[in-house]
Amino acid sequence: MAEAGGAVPGLRPRLAALGRRLAALRAAGGDGDDAFLVKGSATLERLKDLCKEEKEKTYPSKLLQLYTQAVLDITYFEENQLVDEDFPEDYSLRKVKELICILSEPEDLVKECNVNEECTSILGTELIECLYWRKGALLYMYCHTVKERSDWLRKNIDLFEKCLNDGVHYLMKMLSFRCPLQLDEDVSFQDKDTARLLSEGVFSDTHLLAMMYSGEMCYWGLKHCRERGSGEGKQERCETTNPASSSDPCCRSQSASLGFRAAGKNILTKYVAVCEGPLKGQGWNTTSARQMLCYFRKSHS
Repeated sequence: MAEAGGAVPGLRPRLAALGRRLAALRAAGGDGDDAFLVKGSATLERLKDLCKEEKEKTYPSKLLQLYTQAVLDITYFEENQLVDEDFPEDYSLRKVKELICILSEPEDLVKECNVNEECTSILGTELIECLYWRKGALLYMYCHTVKERSDWLRKNIDLFEKCLNDGVHYLMKMLSFRCPLQLDEDVSFQDKDTARLLSEGVFSDTHLLAMMYSGEMCYWGLKHCRERGSGEGKQERCETTNPASSSDPCCRSQSASLGFRAAGKNILTKYVAVCEGPLKGQGWNTTSARQMLCYFRKSHS
């Protein structure tokens, strides 16, 4: 890769925008002692220092990773505020959109660099997973809250369905960045349970939570949105539009439609198998997952 300076041309304006966001949070009464704000502020200052022309050359990958970490820290503070305030109906949707757009900026910035490397190679697997996890989990928490508001849900069912679809997409994408371990009969594993988890693509507790969250969102989609279709064609799929032509509130909408039943059944079946197999007795409850699987089966008959 080329070296710093002009190698990441879109970085400086983004740093300025992130700095203004941080200042606005503090001016609005944000907790200046919050660990994530403090950490994000320190990372921003370090980045600004590295971007100065008189500094020694720095590899762009380092700058991009630091920028990503600053984004993750500052937006995490804002997400916690939304959760603590129970997603206020008058502005939380706008805020969710803003946060998802900001969490998409690191990947956009990598693409703007025009390098012949995958985003995971530049940012690292853990950071790119975290970006997608945070977007998916934010939509999960938002949908978990608004589905209980019957009047809102009735008036905004299309939007709710789209948020579910986008949330599931982000979580499924998060689960796809690492290749599952290929078990080979000729290879001996001292810990067979760990080998089984890795073969199922479960590399951390967050991967398990992503499975459960995406399965639950599919359940909500099937339960709340399937009856929108008429007669013979009950709606079970969420169609999303091209982001370039869409004004829908959930930023970065996906073009592919997603079958809630098929996706939910697949991911929850894997979740139950893992929790009742290699993770049995480790505190992972499968009662809700089994109930949702039962609903998927009954709704198909």
